[in-house]
Amino acid sequence: MAFRALLLAALIALAALSLGWHYGWRQGALWLLGAALGIALFHATFGFAGAFRRLIAERRAAGFRAQLLLLGLAVLLFFPALSAGSVLGQPVRGFVFPAGLAVLLGAFLFGIGMQLGGGCASGTLYTAGGGSPRMWLTLGGFVTGATLAAWQAETWQGWPALPPISLPTLLGLWPALVLSLLVFATAWLLSALVESRRHGQPERFAWQAPPRNLLTGPWPLAWGAIALALLSFATLLLAGRPWAITAAFPLWGSRVVEALGWDDPAFWSYWDDPTRTEALLRPILADRTTVMDLGVMAGALLAATMAGLAARPRWPGLRLAIISLAGGLLLGIGAVLAQGCNISAYLGGVASGSLHGWAWIGPALLGNWVGLRLAAAAGLAPKQDFIPPRQRPAIVTAGDIAR
Repeated sequence: MAFRALLLAALIALAALSLGWHYGWRQGALWLLGAALGIALFHATFGFAGAFRRLIAERRAAGFRAQLLLLGLAVLLFFPALSAGSVLGQPVRGFVFPAGLAVLLGAFLFGIGMQLGGGCASGTLYTAGGGSPRMWLTLGGFVTGATLAAWQAETWQGWPALPPISLPTLLGLWPALVLSLLVFATAWLLSALVESRRHGQPERFAWQAPPRNLLTGPWPLAWGAIALALLSFATLLLAGRPWAITAAFPLWGSRVVEALGWDDPAFWSYWDDPTRTEALLRPILADRTTVMDLGVMAGALLAATMAGLAARPRWPGLRLAIISLAGGLLLGIGAVLAQGCNISAYLGGVASGSLHGWAWIGPALLGNWVGLRLAAAAGLAPKQDFIPPRQRPAIVTAGDIAR
């Protein structure tokens, strides 16, 4: 096991050197940053779909409070940097997009897809990288759905929407920061109150002892939240914008469509945006989001190997496979409509002070509620996929617990 882990680590390092040689040092650094994110996600079993599932179905909110900790740390790091416009000479920008009908519908569809597909965007990547065949199916549906939404962009791009609104620009840096932290604190207290009424006392996660071995895990949720906040800020510094995942999926699908001769995506209105056009015309490995996504999967595989959890894949049955593909389709369509997923719209949007990030969470939670009921109607009663680190079984992957 140690030899396999060393071999994987060496391959990841060689890939970083190759990317740096061909596309510049930042591309190699972003690959390594993606791998670090994959390790943190896997070792902390940090998921959004599972946290929402436990909040809605069981009134357990430790995973949700971990998200609040992540968001609170993120705004503390992001707001001053984005207001300054640059950090150490590196220009930085946030994700500030219009909040409108497409965002609301996209977040709702994404929420349904989270429960049917078994994971969010980051959860899909790290569990697929960690060796879950089911999540490879979800990822395939994810890419397909994102490509379909990009193909039909003319249908939804003109839907009603507010102009891009930045809370720090509207209110000022410190009022926006204080307001955001107050909202997080209120949500924290309310979730603890709801959990206490159902279970007597809330789950504790924030003050657990550190893992005995950082390399093999498991990590407490609080450590995962802190690591993700710091790595997200590092992404802002290296890439010049927040961490993104799903922007690569329509790119991958469009390249397949073009290679198979089905259509010419360059004529889709989705790719009219200059930054998107540039991504479509450059080599695929020159795309920052693509390199980070692949890095997340490689890092998760390395983490699974270091933890001794890289087991023989267990393939899902036909019904679960079909539901996973359908969930992936909804995830992809929803992410493109909403200008992002749980990472780029929710985390990246809120950390950027964008109104669209705050608008995302409400319909996403509603979609998760609907998705849970659809899963139950299909005979797939939700099973616990967030488990406190000291109680985990041999293999834990978000949305893929021995279904």
